[in-house]
Amino acid sequence: MTGAALAATATLVLAVAWAGGPGGRGDDDPGDVVRVGVVEGQTVGGYLNSARRELSMLTDPSGPAAGDTWALVSLRDYTAPGQLAALLADAAVAQVYARVPLPDARTQVSLIPVYTMPADVTTGMLDAALVRDQEQADYSRLERSLPGEGQREQRLRQTYATAARTAAREAAAYREGCSCVFAAVIRAAPATLDGIASRPGVRAVDPAPEVRSLDRTEFRPPLPEESGTVSAEPSATPVPTAPPDVATAPSARLPSSIGIIVTSASPSAGEPASAPAAGSSAEPVDVPSEAEMSTAHASSGAPSQSSGAEPER
Repeated sequence: MTGAALAATATLVLAVAWAGGPGGRGDDDPGDVVRVGVVEGQTVGGYLNSARRELSMLTDPSGPAAGDTWALVSLRDYTAPGQLAALLADAAVAQVYARVPLPDARTQVSLIPVYTMPADVTTGMLDAALVRDQEQADYSRLERSLPGEGQREQRLRQTYATAARTAAREAAAYREGCSCVFAAVIRAAPATLDGIASRPGVRAVDPAPEVRSLDRTEFRPPLPEESGTVSAEPSATPVPTAPPDVATAPSARLPSSIGIIVTSASPSAGEPASAPAAGSSAEPVDVPSEAEMSTAHASSGAPSQSSGAEPER
């Protein structure tokens, strides 16, 4: 009986070790996502101070030596593609975050996978412009096809017209290679990260040595204009991608605000990626709800299409 009990205990220990070990069931936990960046309820100032402390600890010569580390770089201002190479020199860049900063409207954030700089950033912006062109056409069609002269219908038509104009402005800005990039995910040695943090134009470098796989990591960079408390989560979806030095798969897809997807032509790696949406500091434009979109689609005879956008911040 004693031998049987010991055998059963050994079997249980081995089963638990297998489930929690590499490749075991514990690695497949969908809730096991690392989040890097500013979070709900945290002040942007507090986040920047925390990032500086973590970087200081990582580069402390009295601490344990660390190798190449993933980090989230937040920029002080929206930056043009041509300026990124100097700001992020000596680091491997995996992806950047871009947004057209309009003072009177909320605009979507585009995640652009990067393999070469700045060509892939420019290509990603051109792809995003195509998405915005389609959004403009869809909103204009909905505005024209919505029947009725009631107060609700008139408000919806005005909202669609405003959304179409916003999409057109975003498309034009992206085609011009606008100063729209505000964050990047990079990988470099601690000393290199420390050097990047001291460059003019860099707001913070948030090292993330806990990150082992980018497809299980969600990055939440603050917008350049944000300085107060973050009141809502920008996204609840991880951002899957792959490091640029092992890029072998087709490039990631960029989500639009109405669910249309565009794929960058650049040879970057990664799985389909979703980017968080962020709002400007000004009052947001009234955007139709999913229910209103469904009603408008039904009225125009078109099939309803659910939104692919992430929650606004």
